[in-house]
Amino acid sequence: QVQLVESGGGLVQAGGSLRLSCAASGDTASTYAMGWFRQAPGKEREFVGAISWNGAYTTYTNSVKGRFTISRDNVKKMLYLQMNSLKPEDTAVYYCAKEVRRYSSGTYSGEDYDDWGQGTQVTVSS
Repeated sequence: QVQLVESGGGLVQAGGSLRLSCAASGDTASTYAMGWFRQAPGKEREFVGAISWNGAYTTYTNSVKGRFTISRDNVKKMLYLQMNSLKPEDTAVYYCAKEVRRYSSGTYSGEDYDDWGQGTQVTVSS
C-alpha cells in the first residue's frame, strides 16, 4: 500500500494559479501511474488528469486541458498539479490517487485507483 498526502490547496482569485503537491510513501510508488481527481460539494468525484508511471504520458479531462499540467518526480516520490487560469468552477477538494496496476500509462476511471490521499481544498473566488 502507498500512502499519499496532498498539500498546496487554498483560496485564489479567478485567473490565478495554484500548484498542488502529493507526497507518496513506499518503495514501489514510482512504478505506478498517478491521477488527480476532484469533488465539488453536491457533485460526484471527477477525473482531472493522470500521468504514466514514468511521466512520459499525461491525459486530462477536457475542462482543464491547456490550463492544468501534471508532472512527477520519481526520485522525490512527488506528484504535482499545476493549475493556471483558475475558474470558480474549479472549486473542489482535490485528491491524488495511485493506479492499481504497475507500469501503466494512467486511466480516467476512479475504479482503477486503489490508494487515495485525504484531499486538499481549492477555492476559486470570482
